[in-house]
Amino acid sequence: MPDEPRPLTPREIEVLRLVTSGSTNQQIAHQLAISVNTVKVHLRNIFEKLGVESRTEATLHAIQEGLIELEGLPAPAAEEVEAPAPTAWDRFGRWAFSLAAAVAILALAAFFWTRARTQDRATTSAQSAAMTASATRWASRAPMPTARARLAVASYAGLVYAIGGENASGVTGMVERYDPATDRWTPRASKPTLVTGIGAAIIGGQIYVPGGCMAYGEAKTTVEVYDPERDTWEERAPLPTPLCDYAIAALEGKLYLFGGWDGARFVDTVYEYDPDADRWTARRPMPTARGYAGAGVVEGQIYVIGGYDGQRDLAVNEVYDPSKDNGGESSWVSKAPLPQGRGGPGVVALGSALYVIGGGWEAGLATSEQYDVRQDAWTSFQAPTSELWRNPGLAAVDTNIYAIGGWDGEYLDANREYMALFRIFLPGLP
Repeated sequence: MPDEPRPLTPREIEVLRLVTSGSTNQQIAHQLAISVNTVKVHLRNIFEKLGVESRTEATLHAIQEGLIELEGLPAPAAEEVEAPAPTAWDRFGRWAFSLAAAVAILALAAFFWTRARTQDRATTSAQSAAMTASATRWASRAPMPTARARLAVASYAGLVYAIGGENASGVTGMVERYDPATDRWTPRASKPTLVTGIGAAIIGGQIYVPGGCMAYGEAKTTVEVYDPERDTWEERAPLPTPLCDYAIAALEGKLYLFGGWDGARFVDTVYEYDPDADRWTARRPMPTARGYAGAGVVEGQIYVIGGYDGQRDLAVNEVYDPSKDNGGESSWVSKAPLPQGRGGPGVVALGSALYVIGGGWEAGLATSEQYDVRQDAWTSFQAPTSELWRNPGLAAVDTNIYAIGGWDGEYLDANREYMALFRIFLPGLP
């Protein structure tokens, strides 16, 4: 027996209804709060189930089979009295009416299809132009001398520091400094405690590197601080609990750690560090427990983006306001999620925007994302690779972003530069 046709799911019916209304993939994604890639997956499934190959065929099939109702064409009311037997003229009139209705429906479907094709071409052209422009803003720089992932990366005084992490030889304390002006790397004093799954943030010209994991997944409480001017390391008050693979940010002279792995599970904890008192304090937990997230500070708030919970990539975008943590207002607010989940992304703030590069636990992603905090909106831009690129470190220097290291099935020495902002010099102006 031939296979029975598979019915459309409720979500596929929603997508099909929007297709027949002339909506583009971008418009469907917006209306259903899903990604454009998810819309494309739904369309492939719809075409397969209906045995069609295009939007036009899907629209005609949906109308003919009654899978959707076109707005503005009310269904005929049911008769409640017995009608007289139809005459030949009645039968001809009904046939003519049915033919006219079919022609009208086909014309309407053709109109919607033409409009969708026009909008799709415009959207595709705009997206293609944007992707082409962003692709030309990427450049490969001198590779990091020691390939590694799950490292800490920070920028200070126009220089980029790559700290610790892991490579094919195991966990390392290697510290290497990159100078964008000369495109050269220089070795610096190694971190005393060899750990991976770390992040770094700068307070008062010092690079703070909390916690981390040992070679076999044991999380540590050790907090070590690097002085870039003296090329020395010192120890500070330990974490309240062992942590690695957290998100980290510095705001108004204090350090914040979000979530991570405590050696047994992914957690939702938030810790604040006061360097003047050398003391850690627990703050209000995150709404979503996770590790491998990224964090960035824009306009006095900390955005904690993406991550991994042990089962799936997360698209969450949760914002923490430390000033509200001790008051009656909520210190956490959910914002527009990433277009698609990203576990292990690099996140960095530059100007009034956040940039999310890399990530994806099982597969590569062809795009990176820019988040406008004022518009609460995401814009995709070209990634330097469509291959898997997990756990790179990100740092901003001037108007450029440096994405360093990571893992694609092997440990990477990548050093990719992205020109995030353009400077325009006008003659006669200082």
